[in-house]
Amino acid sequence: MATSEPRLTVKESLTPSELDDVGALVREARWNQLAADWRIFIEFGRLYAVHCEAGRIVATTATLPYGGRFAWISMVLVAGEYRRRGLATALLRQAMADLGAAKLVPVLDATPDGRAIYRRLGFEDSWGFQRLIRRERQRAAGTVGAPAGVSVRPIADADWPALCAYDAAAFGADRSAVLAGLRGRLSAAELVAARGNAIAGFLLGRDGGLAAQIGPLIADDDAIAGALMARALDGIEGPLFVDLADSKRELRSVLDAHGFTAARPFTRMLWGSSARFDDAARTFAVVGPEFG
Repeated sequence: MATSEPRLTVKESLTPSELDDVGALVREARWNQLAADWRIFIEFGRLYAVHCEAGRIVATTATLPYGGRFAWISMVLVAGEYRRRGLATALLRQAMADLGAAKLVPVLDATPDGRAIYRRLGFEDSWGFQRLIRRERQRAAGTVGAPAGVSVRPIADADWPALCAYDAAAFGADRSAVLAGLRGRLSAAELVAARGNAIAGFLLGRDGGLAAQIGPLIADDDAIAGALMARALDGIEGPLFVDLADSKRELRSVLDAHGFTAARPFTRMLWGSSARFDDAARTFAVVGPEFG
C-alpha cells in the first residue's frame, strides 16, 4: 500500500498506461465502459484522478457539462486497496465545487448504495430507471411495427442536424458531441423514426466491456419507441443492456417479450433540487448513468 498521500490531478489527456489504469478500475467494479467512453470525458468534460505513490491512477470522478445549464458527475471509481480513505468523497467535493463555480447544476445517476451518500452531499431524488439485461438474442412472438405515417430507418448524415435538435429539446440541453461519440459503435441501433419530414424519435447504442448498450431512446410516444426498439433488437446478437425509465411500462413489456430481466435500479439525482431538465414523456431510455 502507498505510504504517502495520494495526489489528485485533473487530466487533459490519458497516456496508454493511464488508459490501462482506468480500464482496470472499470473491470474491478464490473462496469461496462471502454476507452472510447473515457475519451468523451477527456475531450468534452473533465476527468479527476488520484495517483498513488507509484503514479498509477487509483481513483476517478468525471464531469460532463451540458448546454451551460447542468453537468453530469460519474465514473466515481476507487481501486479496492484504496477504498475507505475518503478518496471518492474528496473527488466528488472537488467536482461539485468546480461545477458550482461554473454555475452548473450537478446531476448524477445513483445506485442504491450510492444514493444515501449523495443525499448527504445535498442531492435530491428526481426519477428512476432500471438497467435491464438480455443475455442472448430472443425472437419475440409477433412484430412491433411503426404506427401509420411513421417510418423507421437507419440514421443518415442528412438526419443528424434535425436529430440533434430534437434530442436537445427532449434532453434539456445540446449533447450532440456525446451523441456523435456513439455513432458507429452499434450500427444496428442507429435508427430514426420520421413522420413526413419531421423527426419523431431516434435510437443509438454502443459497444461495451460486458454487453452492448442501447440508448438514448427518445420518441414522441410508446408506439414509436416500441418500433425503434424492436427493429434494433432483431439486429443485435449477444448480451445487451437497456437503461429504461420506470414510467415506460408499455416499452418494458416489449423488452420482457425479448428476454430482458432487471439487473439494478438507478435514481437520477440533482443537487439541491428534484426538478428534472428533460422531457419525461419523450425520454424512454437513457444513454447510461455515465452520460445521462
